[in-house]
Parts: sequence; structure tokens; C-alpha cells
Amino acid sequence: MELYKTKIDTQTLNDSILKIVNTLQKYKISYTDTFPINIQPFSFTISGDELKNWKKDNELDENITAEQTFYKFRDKYKITNSDIEEIRKIISIRYEIVRQGYSSTKPLVIAEDIPREAVAEFTDRGDDFPGITVTVKPVRKYINGKLASHILGYASKIGNSEYNENKDKYSQNDIIGKTGIEALFEDYLRGTNGIKQIDMAVDGTITAEETAKEAVAGDNIVLTIDSKLQKIVEDQLKENIEKIKSGGFGKAYDAKGGSCVVMNVKTGEVLAMASYPDYNPQSFADGISNSEWYSYLNNSDHPLMNKAIQSAYEPGSIFKMVTAIAGLESGNITLTERINDVGQYKKYNKTWNCWYYTDYHRGHGYQNVVGAIKNSCNYFFFETADRMGIDILAKYAKYFGLGTKTGIELPNEVAGTLASKEYVKSINQSWNPGDTLNAAIGQGYNRFTSLQMAKYTSMIANGGKNIDVSIVKSIEKADGTQLNMDEVKKDINNKLGITDTSESEKLDINQSYIDAVKQGMKSVTSDGTAAVRFQNFNISVGGKTGSAEAGKDANNKDIVNAWFTAFAPYEDPEIAVVVMVENGGHGNYTAEAVRNIMAEYFGMNTQNVTEDMSAISYTESIR
Repeated sequence: MELYKTKIDTQTLNDSILKIVNTLQKYKISYTDTFPINIQPFSFTISGDELKNWKKDNELDENITAEQTFYKFRDKYKITNSDIEEIRKIISIRYEIVRQGYSSTKPLVIAEDIPREAVAEFTDRGDDFPGITVTVKPVRKYINGKLASHILGYASKIGNSEYNENKDKYSQNDIIGKTGIEALFEDYLRGTNGIKQIDMAVDGTITAEETAKEAVAGDNIVLTIDSKLQKIVEDQLKENIEKIKSGGFGKAYDAKGGSCVVMNVKTGEVLAMASYPDYNPQSFADGISNSEWYSYLNNSDHPLMNKAIQSAYEPGSIFKMVTAIAGLESGNITLTERINDVGQYKKYNKTWNCWYYTDYHRGHGYQNVVGAIKNSCNYFFFETADRMGIDILAKYAKYFGLGTKTGIELPNEVAGTLASKEYVKSINQSWNPGDTLNAAIGQGYNRFTSLQMAKYTSMIANGGKNIDVSIVKSIEKADGTQLNMDEVKKDINNKLGITDTSESEKLDINQSYIDAVKQGMKSVTSDGTAAVRFQNFNISVGGKTGSAEAGKDANNKDIVNAWFTAFAPYEDPEIAVVVMVENGGHGNYTAEAVRNIMAEYFGMNTQNVTEDMSAISYTESIR
């Protein structure tokens, strides 16, 4: 409902406003009211610097009370009513008129979501409400609640700076995309405003309305996301994090949040992407309250951040497949060579332990590449990397998309960092031989996103073929025609600042090497580090656990991020699934979420997928 400026005197305006507000309240309709004073008792609704600045902006003495301020505004607006509640109602709209402004052509929005009964009354009693018109406007409704909130993003009222920069396209009350798909595809989603001509008498009575220009609906953005799978992924990620926090796998870890990506290994299409914790985008579209906004903003777990693309983490042992492929391709190891893991790798006057080195056992013994992946043998990968050097390792990691933005059609994707001489030079450091060893097991300078790890796993699954990651399938105009996606991609890349999508060197990976790595990953789920999670699982899966050291928390305790990446079916891969939990303790734990997601994807009844929950000794070491 909108209020236009009319040629009526102040008393008539105040009387009209009171009638408007009383009618809205009769139908329990909320109306625009940002005047920061409560009555009965008098008090300010804002405090601190905000109140100080508000008084200054309104040329009020800094020591003025709420009651004194209230009556000062009453006198300012020449309100003659004696009832304090009536005065407050009139002030609310008069204050908004001054704050936002209005004219005979630019209205002030007073209320939204008006029921039919109220519309009928405002129409029938038009003479009592000069300048009032009820219009039909499109609204943003997120019908699935929080589902895919980090993908869709949110739309909210245009800010002052945004409006000033785009006055030719927007009005001050418009809703625009701020994050996610909503922001990046704002120009496509928006459509074109229509024009309605309103004839109004001098007293503000609407005498006629006519559509001078029809509005054009915005485009429909069709995503690659499967909504049912998205719901499953979000639920499983949340349940997995909560189970880790409660000690459901054994030792409890203070898991902070996490992310999950499901990708089509052949096309690079993202079938699901979740980040936890999430948020409610409808709150922003409806006008988020200060309390809810600050609850998001001040949350140390960062619910507004899409952790699948905006946060990069040490990958730990899920990086070891790259080290294996690089070593094989460069000829520094062979498929048949067996390296003896004696528990401690001693070189350069330092010692690096294999995770398996404890008081009870010294190492894995002789390992070939398949066994090294199965057992996540640090020693094997230390030796492999030391032979070939960091330049070769970085070359193959880059080919698999690590340390490089994927180019997905979402804003604020980060590239992460790839351990390399080039990177340490950029931060004014020098490369040491020990850095190569740390890089080989996914530690050191390596930081990647869950989306990058999903692409990397997909490329292993599909035989080493590069893929273009995408989350937008098509764009349909209101008339049913489709836009040329090549042109759309150019436009979106320009908005994202992506100028070269073919940075990495093209490599022709030997299929026997890929097969060996995949065989090692299959062993992980059949009798390796994640076998306990896939017992009696009736589909073959290739996977890898990762438990990555990520510094210390405020209590000087180790932070260990938990990863599990996998593809299935092993014989003819369709999907890759990556789950990462911040301070999740062990990659073994996150494997359960991956298993459950795969069970749902392939149409299994998860109740029939069982695992042996009997006591099994487990060494809590970094792998």
C-alpha cells in the first residue's frame, strides 16, 4: 500500500494518517514504523552511539529524554490530538515521510501483504484516505525455507549507495539480490518495471488508473541442483556435525561447522552444495530485524558464509592421490615399487613421523602405491615427493584444479593456496625441502575449498579428464525461450572477474596410473581407513579419509579438520561426494555422511545399509 503526496493541509493529512493506521490495525496489518520511541512508559528503542547519532541528525539536545523528544515531534508535525497513542500513530508515518520522502509521483510504501478485505475497504472508502493506492507487486518468497540458502543467496531492500548508483533502474523501495545466485544474476532475475498512470483529484482522491506500460517478468534461472538431494545433503551434514560434537563416534570434538559438495563426475555439474550452519533468506526479503542480523553477524561459526566456496582448508590426506599420480607420471615411482615405511622419515636434519608410528608399531612396512593410499602411509608420500620435488607436484595439483577458482557461477569464490615456490615467493618466504614433504600429505601451505576437492575427485573418477564446474543449467525467458549459455557465461565471468578459464597445463594422464589410484581408494572403503563405515554397503565406492592439522584453538588444543572424499559406483562413476567438518577430528567420522548421501542418491533404503558398531580399536592420529 502506497501513499502519494496530495494538496491537503496538515490537519487533513494527520487525520487521514490516523484513519489509515487504525484501519490497518483492524486487520492486524503491520505498517512502516521506525520512529525510535516507545510510549507507556516512554523510552528510546535505540541506545549508545546509535542514539547519540540519531539525536545529532535530528538536531536534538544530547540529554533530551524520550518523553521530551516525543512531544517535540508532536509539535513539529502540528498534531492536535490529545490521545497519546493516536499521536504515536500519526508520528510514525509523518516521521517516515520526512525520512524517506514522497511526492505526487514517488510514493511512500506504508504496508505490504494487504488482505483482500482490507483492500476492499480502502477502495470503497477512498475519500477517507487521500493519496492512498493499493498496488500489486512481486515479492520474493523462499518456499523451501533455508534449503540451499548459500546457493540462492538472499534479496533485500536496496541500500542508499546501491540506489544512488542505479537510480535509472531502481526505486528506493526495491528489493535486489545481495548474495549468491540472487546477486550474480540480478540483471536476469529482475525483469522490467511496468508503468501505471494514476489520475488523482486535488484532494488526493484516486479518480482513474490505467496501465501505460506492461511489466515484463524476469528470467528463470534453472540450476543443476537436485532439490531432494540438496535436502538430504543438508540434513546429513548437520547430523554428522552434531554426532561428532556429542561424541557419537567415540571421542567428542568441538566441530564448528562444515560443507558438502555432490558433483556429476562426467559433466562437472554441482548436484548439491551445503554449508553449515545456514540461515533463513526470507528474513532478509521481509526486512530482517536488528537482533536476527546481529545473531548472524556475531556468530563465530559464520552462518552467512558459503564454506564450500568461500573457505579454504588444509586437505590433509585426501591430497595424497595427487602426490601418487605426480610421482608415477614423472617416473619417480612405479606401479610395482614398494617403499619400506619404517615409521619415521629422517632427512634434512629433521624427522617426520608416519601417522602409524606409535609405541605399539613402527610403520606400515613395505608399501606400493595402492597400499599407500589404502593405509594413508605418510612415509611413502614423503619419499615420493622428495624424489620429484615441489615443482612437479604443484604442476599436477594445478591440473586437477587445486589452488585455482573453479569458475562456478557464484560470487565470492576463493582460490585457496597451492603449496609451491611461486606462492612462498609471493609472501616473501623461501622454499625449504621440508615444505615439500608437508605439501605431499596435504599440509603446509596447501589450502583448498570443498568445491575444488569435489572437482579433483571427479577428475580422478572420470579418468583424468578436465571438467567445467557449473551450477546453472539454463536460463529461460518469460516467453519460454532460452538464452545462449555461452553468452551468459561470458557475462557472468566478466562480473566475477574471470578472464582465463584455461590456466592449467593440459596433461594426458596414463590410465594405468589413474586406475591404481582408484584401486587404492576402493581399498580405503573395503578394508582400509574407512572400511568400518562401508561394511555391508551394497555399492562399490572409492574414497579417501583426511584429518588435517589446522593449528590450535583458544585453549591451545589441536584443531583437526575432518575430510572424506569419494566417488561411486566404482565400476562406472557417476558422482563424487566431499564432506569437510571444521575440527571434526577424523576423516573416518565424515565418511558416514558420505555413505548416507550415496545411499539416498542411488535409491537405497538406508535402513538396510548396516555397519558393525562393535568395539574396534582406533588410533587417533593425523592421516
